[in-house]
Amino acid sequence: SPRPMLENVDSNENLLEVVSMRTIIPPLVVFMAIGLVVCQATARDIFVNNRSGDDRFTGHEQAVQAGGAGPVRTIEKALRLAQQGDRIQVANTGQPYRESLSLMGTRHSGFEIQPFVLAGNGAVLDGSEPVPANAWEHYRGAVFRFKPPRIEYQQLFLNLRPATRVAVGGMDVEPPKLNAREWCLHQGFIYFAVDPQNLPGDYPLSFASKPAGITLVSVQNVLIQDLIVQGFQLDGISALNSARKVRLVQLTVRGNGRSGVTVGGASLAELDACRVGDNGFAQLLTLPWSETHLRQGELLSNTAPAWVDQGGKVFRDGQEIHGGLDEFRAASSAK
Repeated sequence: SPRPMLENVDSNENLLEVVSMRTIIPPLVVFMAIGLVVCQATARDIFVNNRSGDDRFTGHEQAVQAGGAGPVRTIEKALRLAQQGDRIQVANTGQPYRESLSLMGTRHSGFEIQPFVLAGNGAVLDGSEPVPANAWEHYRGAVFRFKPPRIEYQQLFLNLRPATRVAVGGMDVEPPKLNAREWCLHQGFIYFAVDPQNLPGDYPLSFASKPAGITLVSVQNVLIQDLIVQGFQLDGISALNSARKVRLVQLTVRGNGRSGVTVGGASLAELDACRVGDNGFAQLLTLPWSETHLRQGELLSNTAPAWVDQGGKVFRDGQEIHGGLDEFRAASSAK
């Protein structure tokens, strides 16, 4: 590391001359060492707080201060302020961040020794919105239904957590039998069964509204950690096109309409100690030309297959595996 060199440098000396004179290092290595120091020195923390923050603030201070200093209110604003190698620190306020995020290009990339960081600190990124009480119509008995705006993939939430879903066969002409507080998606409608004497409006119900949680395109050296991503109509996290060296660490990705995590299009992603479940079509969906590494964590084959293999390569603990293998199913925990 070049940092110890700085401790003994006189303020009047030129750093390049000192490094060149005191060590026998080729000039290219000298410039690379200085570049690494500059990268570390210029990286910033950008703070987000959806209770005390304001998108007119600078984002450079964790607490609100005089003169417009303090956290921004939205993660989207922090991404607009961000530069290569920065760290976005999201406050866990107990209130979900209802946003759909895109990380694109060099601004949202990191360096080999210093990734671009989105640190959730246990916060929730939520793409759902409440079902209007007047949207429900009575179907039969204790079952009601409503038609969401986006119908191909959907999720229903009860108290901000995925409600119990009942599978529907592709040839079923009617929805299956539902017990109280169970739901299904059938022919474009969400069906929900209530308790005796109740109506759907008596429950805090929400559905997947925003299309995707975090979309990564043409980025590299990105770390996303300690975040709950839920309630999106398609994918919780999508590394769709040339998202290289993306690390997803200690994430919970649940209750998204299509998949928890999708990796495709020449992307390289690592899931480390992540818990992925309650998603509609797949917990992990891999597409051609991608590479995915799984380390620890769980893919819960509870509401959909743990892994839907539509192309690409997948490795578990460094060993390549293939979709449908019994050993992979055995390694995927059932909820």
